[in-house]
Amino acid sequence: MLLPLSCTMATSIVPRSKPIERGVVLQRTLQTDSHQKYFLYVPRQGGNTAKIFITVHGISRNVRQHAKEFAAYAERYGVVMIAPYFPADRFPDYQRLGRKGNRADIVLNAIVAEVARLTGASSNKLYLFGYSGGAQFVHRYMFAYPERVARIVLGAPGWYTLPDSTLEFPIGIQPILSMPQIKFDSARFLSIPVCVLVGEKDNRRDAELNKSTIIDRLQGKTRIERGWHWVEEMSYQARRQGLPTTYAFHLLPDSPHSFAISMERGGMGEKTFDFLFPES
Repeated sequence: MLLPLSCTMATSIVPRSKPIERGVVLQRTLQTDSHQKYFLYVPRQGGNTAKIFITVHGISRNVRQHAKEFAAYAERYGVVMIAPYFPADRFPDYQRLGRKGNRADIVLNAIVAEVARLTGASSNKLYLFGYSGGAQFVHRYMFAYPERVARIVLGAPGWYTLPDSTLEFPIGIQPILSMPQIKFDSARFLSIPVCVLVGEKDNRRDAELNKSTIIDRLQGKTRIERGWHWVEEMSYQARRQGLPTTYAFHLLPDSPHSFAISMERGGMGEKTFDFLFPES
């Protein structure tokens, strides 16, 4: 039996999503996870194929500050900005993708998919920045998902994963038993341009720095030494595979280990966007 016309029309109506407000930093909840928060900025100018810039906080979880500081750059360069929030109770190990607690890499992929659907931004290649613990996450995300990454900038990571298959992850890139779906392909991640930024005064072995004997021996004792060593090692391994990849290392003037001071005194925002979007 046919339904009345009014009923058939009613069942065909699909609610439309409310348009995303432009030019304002928005705090959002992931539609598929009511506990997952992130910040979003959609520039006033820019088409539906805008690039996506992602900024990842350190262990201080200052996600709001990241979003506020980078919003003006996102507007100037016409890119959509995502600042994911990884709270300590749900993501105690987000710096290493999430061997304990929730998987930060999987959650970020879900956020990117939602933003691309809501805004029309292009999620084919991502442009990522992270500071301190966030920089640890970003370069390990690049190792795990090289096909998704265009360029990255790392702000003063405490230590690094080396492109060495003889060392267990997260020190090296031996396969991860707890993450069997992740396969490290050095030929792919070594082809991604990377810039490391460290404050010229960021040479203290503070409470947050990994001081393990093996990290000290393999990478150096300060963030400056470790950043320089990692860039040199990545460059060497890329050259061995015939890859002319750009790797850069810069000291930020008059800057200790502080996101806010590195942005204010060190010009970290300008250096980040100049490297990520050189054609803009």
